[in-house]
Amino acid sequence: TEKAYGKCEVILYSPNHTVTLPELPLDHVEKLVDLWVERFTELSRDESIKYIFIFENRGEVVGVTMPHPHGQIYVYPFIPKKIELEMEASKEHYDTHGECLMCRFLKEEKDFQKRVIFENDDFSVILPFFVEYPYGVYIISKVHKQNITEFNENEKTNLAKAIRETAGMLDSLFDIPFPYMMCMHQNPVNSEDTKDYYHFHIEFFPPMRSKEKQKFNASSETGVWAHCNPTAPEEKAGELKEAYRRYMEKQERR
Repeated sequence: TEKAYGKCEVILYSPNHTVTLPELPLDHVEKLVDLWVERFTELSRDESIKYIFIFENRGEVVGVTMPHPHGQIYVYPFIPKKIELEMEASKEHYDTHGECLMCRFLKEEKDFQKRVIFENDDFSVILPFFVEYPYGVYIISKVHKQNITEFNENEKTNLAKAIRETAGMLDSLFDIPFPYMMCMHQNPVNSEDTKDYYHFHIEFFPPMRSKEKQKFNASSETGVWAHCNPTAPEEKAGELKEAYRRYMEKQERR
């Protein structure tokens, strides 16, 4: 770990084949989750650190300069603006309604069902109605917890399953290694207490809108942060459900 920039890489690579998350055995992904827990715990001890950002980049389309998929951990001496805005909205909702905003969102999506892609005992994978990318799914903890260190062993196993199956689902969508940015959103550290209103989730940013076409952020998205998804989330959720079915069938045949 470099203290100045907080960079820590996890590389999945072999000389003859680039191994990606959907191809890893579950116990390997579980070890990755355990490593994230270990690093989050250790980095939190440095009081100069205010935010720990765990993520994975995959594919040249998202600007990856290394040929292999690689996860990284960045730490910041401040709370990044997007997380700050999420916290403000979550706290405002909690102060007004006495409930976690993400818990409320999860309940309404489960009631509506059309945008829920798949679930296990501890996590739901959903394509939110407000997403900026056509296939930008979220992995959301079913129980209100604010960071990865709060999960028990079963939850960590189910998180590994959800991550692996989400990546495999995206690969099955167009039958290509799907590029994405996987971004883990957790509470800040060494800062205010957010346990009542901040909720662990993972956001995927897959930049393709079809097998050949990339979804670009144009003037509205870049210039004023007014994001526009030109597709119907319910329609794309249907495509993702079918891709998930294909991926799971392929796994069963192995």
